[in-house]
Amino acid sequence: MIALAARPSTCATADDVTTHTLLNCLIREVSGPEGQLTYDGSHLVIRLPRRDLVLRIRVRRTSLIGAHRFGGPVQTRAADGWADVTWRRLAGLIAQELELRSGETNHEFVDQVAESQAAMSAVLAARPASDPGSDQLDYLASEQALVYGHRFHPTPKGRSGAIDRWLPFAPEAGARVRLRHLAVPRELIREEGVDAAALTLLDGLGGSADQAVLPVHPWQFSLLRSHHGLDAALRSGRITDLGERGVETVPTASVRTLWHPDLRAFLKFSLNVRITNCVRKNASYELRGAVALTRLLAPVADDLRTRFPGTAVLAEPAYRTLDLGPDLVEGFGVIVREQLPVQAGVTPLLAGAIADEHPTSPAQVGALIERSGGDALAWWHDYLALVVPPVLHAYFHHGVVFEPHLQNVVVGVTDDGWPQQVFLRDMEGTKLLPARHAAALADLPDDVQQQVTYDAQRGWNRVVYCLLVNHVAEVLAGIADRYPALERQLWDEVSARLDAYARQYGSSPQLRALLSGVPLPAKANLLTRWERRADRHAGYLALPNPLATAPAESCEVAR
Repeated sequence: MIALAARPSTCATADDVTTHTLLNCLIREVSGPEGQLTYDGSHLVIRLPRRDLVLRIRVRRTSLIGAHRFGGPVQTRAADGWADVTWRRLAGLIAQELELRSGETNHEFVDQVAESQAAMSAVLAARPASDPGSDQLDYLASEQALVYGHRFHPTPKGRSGAIDRWLPFAPEAGARVRLRHLAVPRELIREEGVDAAALTLLDGLGGSADQAVLPVHPWQFSLLRSHHGLDAALRSGRITDLGERGVETVPTASVRTLWHPDLRAFLKFSLNVRITNCVRKNASYELRGAVALTRLLAPVADDLRTRFPGTAVLAEPAYRTLDLGPDLVEGFGVIVREQLPVQAGVTPLLAGAIADEHPTSPAQVGALIERSGGDALAWWHDYLALVVPPVLHAYFHHGVVFEPHLQNVVVGVTDDGWPQQVFLRDMEGTKLLPARHAAALADLPDDVQQQVTYDAQRGWNRVVYCLLVNHVAEVLAGIADRYPALERQLWDEVSARLDAYARQYGSSPQLRALLSGVPLPAKANLLTRWERRADRHAGYLALPNPLATAPAESCEVAR
């Protein structure tokens, strides 16, 4: 019988999660690569050589890729032993080490960590109480379950602006939002759809032959209300503010993408707000790129759906915006994303909720495995068979780079928790390899071409990072938390799935390298934030690869 660990904690504090997340980033991006990690019994010891400081933390479970689970506070060596370190002091120590390492100062860093910690605290306080006895699976609840965010990002809940301005729109707080609507003359509307039906869907909000209705996120409206172009159009009566009206929409994990129950579609809005690392505006080339990619990927989506039953690529078939100068084109751009084509008896669940270290919903992987009967390896086999092959096939056979990280994938499960469908979403993160799509790309404007392409190496790094490091490894970690003795076998299942794909559809140098143990690429979120770079320009670091037939042994922590 496989020994079970205690169920993961569901009452993590914002202080503890902020501390552990900062440490995750430091270890992965700085201390690990520099060889500054040692073990002392059940503690991991981290040296900051430039500050001449030593930190330690208790390890509650080791990981074959170094993504360990921690418990308790970070401590620093003091004259009379070890002293606890607050999250704020840890952020300051990391900032000092990075400044000495890079020769650059980032005066925003500690404040941004504090902003993220405050946001997490506010969400925890505002989050509606759940029924502890309820195990009902619910899609929208899974989208709103990510209270703690990305555990390898220094500001996982970073959100610019005063808390009372954004909290009413926070998915983690269970928000429901009535959209603002503007009545706009057709000549002031810029829009595009893959066909007439795609734009007709937006006309379901109202309008006429002369006027269109433009839905606007109310948070964005408050941010742009004083813009001189909008203000002048409202004052003159060219545009009419219809106010907040209609059904309540539901913010999903990305904050700015909302489910609209009347339209039976998702609406992805612009927000002039920094969330984690980037200001989340729909740039003009992203609006056009979403529709262009939807057209180009239609045959790819059909092939994946046929070849890998249960696979769906969510199209973004239309956009609409206000054509009153570049600021308002981008500021009021809304992209339509199609609904999830869910089979009968299946409940879609956000992959991020499935992988959550500190589960806040019954969507978490440990609960799904228990629901399915408790055979973790069988469940994992089915999960990998569903999620991995279509992403690899898109890259190798279609020259398409999907970004299947935890927020971009929705997994449909049966009532008893078994994986049944996979939905790949977000055209903004989807790219084409230019060599495979030269003719189609030649018909696109230059700025759209640049937006929708990656070279082959960058595309492969992105696929491996999003699929294996950000997604597969994190769901695997959630299983290993509950079944710690299985971690090696769980990774063997990943290797077997990659090998099975190569045998059926043809091997490649990239797959052979992965299976031989070439390091895995991990996105450098801490260093990207420190250097104030956009996500698109993030660097990658090398992680230990447990996929090889005879991988290196992990560092064991004495118990």
